[in-house]
Amino acid sequence: MGDLMRRYWVPVLGASEIAEPDSPQVRVQIMGEKLLAFRDTEGKPGLIDEFCSHRGVSLFFGRNEECGIRCAYHGLKFDRTGACVDVPSAPQVADRMRIKAYPCIERGGIVWAYMGPPEKQPAPPEVEWCTLPESHVFVSKRLQQSNYLQAMEGGIDTAHVSYVHKYEVDIDPMHQGVKALDYIKADGNVVFDIEKNPFGLTLYGRRNGDVDTDYWRITQWLFPWFTLIPPFGDHALGGHVWVPIDDENCWAWSINYRPAKPLNDHELAVMKAGKGIHVTYEAGVFPMSWRPKANRDNDYLIDRKAQKDKRAYSGIFGFSEQDASLQESMGPIQDRTRELLLPTDKAIVMARRMLQEAAEGLAQGIEPPALDASTQQVRAAGVLLPKGQDPKPWAKDKIQHVTGKPVYSL
Repeated sequence: MGDLMRRYWVPVLGASEIAEPDSPQVRVQIMGEKLLAFRDTEGKPGLIDEFCSHRGVSLFFGRNEECGIRCAYHGLKFDRTGACVDVPSAPQVADRMRIKAYPCIERGGIVWAYMGPPEKQPAPPEVEWCTLPESHVFVSKRLQQSNYLQAMEGGIDTAHVSYVHKYEVDIDPMHQGVKALDYIKADGNVVFDIEKNPFGLTLYGRRNGDVDTDYWRITQWLFPWFTLIPPFGDHALGGHVWVPIDDENCWAWSINYRPAKPLNDHELAVMKAGKGIHVTYEAGVFPMSWRPKANRDNDYLIDRKAQKDKRAYSGIFGFSEQDASLQESMGPIQDRTRELLLPTDKAIVMARRMLQEAAEGLAQGIEPPALDASTQQVRAAGVLLPKGQDPKPWAKDKIQHVTGKPVYSL
């Protein structure tokens, strides 16, 4: 699975974490690898092995200067390609002191790296939010202490919205005051139809609409780790990226965006305050842990009175914390042999199968799916359609190849 995921551009860290040329380097762990991210003197991002090839010293304690990281122990210097450009005590051996490095790009406020075979490097991602101007997009991330898959499965499980988020959606500024909530809360028996596409899966969740309509929440899963959330009214669109740190932890990236105009000051303020799909972080931790203030060590600040009073369905506040509390409660890696799945889990089963088949296929020399970035130009949607109408032709016309098309939301 690690070989498979390395065939795609991987979100590594926020561009703002290495905001300025020659600013302090940052430790990064992705796919079980301990790496170091930095911005060099030319302003270009780099991602290199954390450890010096000489004696294994962490380059976190080195100096970011003059287009490279210089080890504080014996002065070896490495550029963003991993080349050793200076060995003060033995210049003639610099060529053989190279360390591992991965190519990087910046899109959507994120530094991305390609960690696979150089000759297989795909085109950069074209998920809509990562192609927009900076003013149109807000990105945050949080540490989730569970396997990436059980976190991502929450992103493609729209059935849970009728339950765990049931009460807070009425007051959250990124969700409140929209017609979709009436349909979601009135009908918890969502029926799924799943369509396999070149980019991954489209998940059609049907609930009762009005007398002669069905309400469809259409979620997109872009292989292997993007999810696009059906929008709510005129609020900003949303999505996630779920990226393995190691087998038992992952980064959960949360994105809000507007395709056609900048986010306004009010939206930015509530996002920065941790509302909607974003979080507030634990305080007093250095370096920044990106761990939510509500976490497993404090039972996610569960409030049983709020649960009883129907202000928080599970007694936990915050959409991401509500999801994480349940996904982390499964343990670091859920024992899926003990699951008794339901019809609402159809999308989860298909995503698992697609991942497994792709990983096994790659081991046999079969190219992975969804490498064509142009197929990622899709959106999620919420729409009322006449009862019995197949939503697939509608979706193909309205929410694929979305540049210049309107947003469909209720």
